[in-house]
Amino acid sequence: QVIRCRAAVAWAAGKPLSLEEVEVAPPKPGEVRIKVVATGICRTDDHILEGSFPDVDFPVIPGHEGAGIVESVGVGVTSVKPGDKVIPVSLPHCGECSFCLNPESNYCLKSHLSEPQNLLPDKTSRFTCKGKQIHHFLWVSTFSEYTVIPEYAVAKIDAAAPLDKVCLLGCGFSTGYGAAINAAKVKPGSTCAVFGLGGVGLSVVIGCKVAGASRIIAIDINKDKFAKAKELGATDCLSPRDFKKPIQEVVTEMTGHGVDYSFEAIGLADTMIAALASCNMNTGVCVMVGLADSGSLISIDPMLLLSGRTWKGTLLGGWNMRDCIPKLVSSYLEKKFNSDLLITHTLPIAKVNEGFELLRAGKR
Repeated sequence: QVIRCRAAVAWAAGKPLSLEEVEVAPPKPGEVRIKVVATGICRTDDHILEGSFPDVDFPVIPGHEGAGIVESVGVGVTSVKPGDKVIPVSLPHCGECSFCLNPESNYCLKSHLSEPQNLLPDKTSRFTCKGKQIHHFLWVSTFSEYTVIPEYAVAKIDAAAPLDKVCLLGCGFSTGYGAAINAAKVKPGSTCAVFGLGGVGLSVVIGCKVAGASRIIAIDINKDKFAKAKELGATDCLSPRDFKKPIQEVVTEMTGHGVDYSFEAIGLADTMIAALASCNMNTGVCVMVGLADSGSLISIDPMLLLSGRTWKGTLLGGWNMRDCIPKLVSSYLEKKFNSDLLITHTLPIAKVNEGFELLRAGKR
């Protein structure tokens, strides 16, 4: 039956979220209805509100970094059952497309960059509000107390997992941690530079530390982030505003020839180029993690790459999310990393707009 619950709806770009009562239809075949227990706020959600995330249709319920409990399942669903703890994944794994069948790929052709996920696969929505159809976001929409998701975008996790903590593994933590572990494959004893110390950048720092990096240079214009970065493993903290020369020159001088691995976790063209120029010119690897505004363009000197640098991007840290989220949750429970340190505030859904204000002010 239809469930009535609260959700934070974005009616149009440039406007704050509006807390509304919405109707959530039951799951159709191959779908799962989830009671969302906790969700993080990710910069990507802010891009929706700004209107700078590609191919989003309004009105929409944002949110994609959540954890919850299965309420009901549609016909044919076998991997989860009511009562199971789950994390929705914003990078699905259909298991059938050419990318899913490639063991080196974590991308699915059903994901938003290939075809918009504003409606469920049957091209209908499970959300209505005030008689209007409300769109989904990445099939996840965790800013609703209940949401409906295709089975292949749901990962079952350990029943012992605290949902208010592991919700971060749905996007932010996994993205940053995986950028170091999977995309860069940071080696023990290596040097790293991390541009941007939000939740994702700090997760990169954790990944570099776990991988055994000997030096981790953390870079941000907000010095309030430095204490947390050092707590998580950064050995040096730099603010570009403290130097008269470009920060890439500072990093190169500090390390001799540049770092072995650099990471851009902001999503700005200038810092992407600075991160690329900060790794050594022959064997350095630069990983783009931050999401740039839709339509952004970058102009670079080809010599930055001709000498041998590797410049690559990563989606959700390179993890095959349905397979790897349960393993990451197990690693969390085994205390192999402490992602709890990334949580700065806990707010009720009615204060979701305050959460975005904290994000924009650099307070999280």
